[in-house]
Amino acid sequence: MKKYHPIIISLYILSGCTQSGTNETSLAAAESAQQVNTLSPAEVVQGWELLFDGTSSELWRGYQKESFPQQGWKVEDGNLIVEKSMQEGSGGGTIITKKMYRNFELSLEFMVSDTANSGVLYLGLEKEGEPMWHTAPEFQILDNQTALNSADDNFDLRTHLTGDNYDLQSAAEDYTKPVGKWNTARIVVNNGHVEHWLNGQKTIEYQINSEDWTALVANSKFNEYSDYGQASRGHIGLQDHDHEVKFRNIKIREIQNGISLFNGEDLSGWTIHGTEKWYVEDGNLICESGPDAEYGYLATDKSYKDIDLTLEFKQEADGNSGVFFRSSLEGIKISGWQTEIAPPGHDTGGIYESYGRQWLIKPDPEKDKALKMGEWNTMRIQVIGGKVTTWLNGQMMIELDDAKIGQAEGQIALQIHSGGGIKVRWRNIYLQEL
Repeated sequence: MKKYHPIIISLYILSGCTQSGTNETSLAAAESAQQVNTLSPAEVVQGWELLFDGTSSELWRGYQKESFPQQGWKVEDGNLIVEKSMQEGSGGGTIITKKMYRNFELSLEFMVSDTANSGVLYLGLEKEGEPMWHTAPEFQILDNQTALNSADDNFDLRTHLTGDNYDLQSAAEDYTKPVGKWNTARIVVNNGHVEHWLNGQKTIEYQINSEDWTALVANSKFNEYSDYGQASRGHIGLQDHDHEVKFRNIKIREIQNGISLFNGEDLSGWTIHGTEKWYVEDGNLICESGPDAEYGYLATDKSYKDIDLTLEFKQEADGNSGVFFRSSLEGIKISGWQTEIAPPGHDTGGIYESYGRQWLIKPDPEKDKALKMGEWNTMRIQVIGGKVTTWLNGQMMIELDDAKIGQAEGQIALQIHSGGGIKVRWRNIYLQEL
């Protein structure tokens, strides 16, 4: 990136509930009592994995490269080191994890040198001819003191210091340790909710695609990059910004949010109702209008009551669809409640009662801008007793408390509307029973 672009250094993502605080002090104490670049027996049981064992770069490669850089990076004395470059851009470039991650806790330690500038990138994609920061949010890493002492009066360092959400959000205080001391960074990513932690202190948090986040992006350098922050899964990257930074104790734990209802291969666990088309293609579940152009449903074989359901959908044609919960079917007659999915201006995220009271609640029309027609969207539906909450791309759409819903139990069903000309793709359907 440009001047004082962050190096995202230590991502430590807390388990399933990202918004709850974690005992960072206890974690640091436990880590100090064990050998560097190892996992404790408890961490192994909890699902932690090392991304660096102190001797090998096997789990990393260069950005848009097949192998680890031959220059600019080295493994020495148990540290993964980006070396100082004599000329800007002459180093090894950003390195990334070979594996892509969705929801995770990432923890690492970093030590900056004098004037160092780097960052930890996450949810990054590889787009030909473009740097990683065009798609990936960044945990900034910087020699704060030198930067503050030498910064141009016309350059605002807020949102550009260690622990910041680069160019978007700034930490309330400077929690860094001086040059030559180890700092602990942690990043939590869970269903679009992100937290940065530095040396036991939370520096920032945000929800991707929320109104606040969208406004921040619109007023930042990322405004011109449509894929920025939009990947549901991506690589983790350590940035080469021509200054020496050391990394160690890089470990990650993937957050498992319930069970997958779709295996990406076939319709196991689901039953088709009606004559409309339901099929699997390229790992996506697809519904498409058939010759009858009638209503159609794909329903789970199992019934559920209290749930937290997350899925992604892309409206390729028309897009009039929906997600039913606590429903039951006789042929293509469905009873239950639908979370609406529809073209712009038609109340996506609202709740409709089929063969009953019809619309129970519609979202504020202003919230409809959260819908990205023709692109992948993330819908979350939480049902606890009679309380229903829906989110679209991180934006809360509605909250409803209804006694009749509270008494019901039933299947989850995906809908294709009548009328023909509809095609919707679905993927990453995850359910957590509450």
